[in-house]
Amino acid sequence: MSKDDLVQLEGKVVSVGKDGTFSVEVQGGHQVLAKLGGRMRRERIRVAQGDEVRVAVSPLDPHHGLIVYRTR
Repeated sequence: MSKDDLVQLEGKVVSVGKDGTFSVEVQGGHQVLAKLGGRMRRERIRVAQGDEVRVAVSPLDPHHGLIVYRTR
């Protein structure tokens, strides 16, 4: 599956877990367990609780995703 196949959703970080995982609430009230995407990790962009983020989710597994953008 390529990056073009991922669905991007807007959401808000609800909680920050250990080992770099985040619980993100997306539209419709669904919870997604997300990690930082490669470029976010490489550039050391910090994500905290309450931040608005964009999450890339696979259509095959909508419960896990990657945080690809943090809005300002």
